[in-house]
Amino acid sequence: MAKKAKKDHQKVLSREKALKRQHRATFLLNEKEKEAVNVYCKKYKIGNKSKFMREAVMRVVMEQFLDDYPTLFEKQDLDRLISD
Repeated sequence: MAKKAKKDHQKVLSREKALKRQHRATFLLNEKEKEAVNVYCKKYKIGNKSKFMREAVMRVVMEQFLDDYPTLFEKQDLDRLISD
C-alpha cells in the first residue's frame, strides 16, 4: 500500500472510531407519547426510530447553541435595529 493511501486509510479509521456511538441515552415515554411517536413514524415512513430520536434531540441542542452564540451586540440592540 502506498504511503498516501495508508495514511488516508488510517485517517478514515480514526474518524470512524471517534464517531462511533458508545454512550447510551435512555428515556421513558408514557402511552400517549409512545403512540404519538409510533403514529408519526408510520405516517412519515421512519424506519429507524433511534436515528429519528437522536437527530431530533441533536437538532434542538444545535439550535440552542446557535441561539446562545455570543454576538457583538446585545439581543435587545439587535431587536431594536430589526424593528426600526
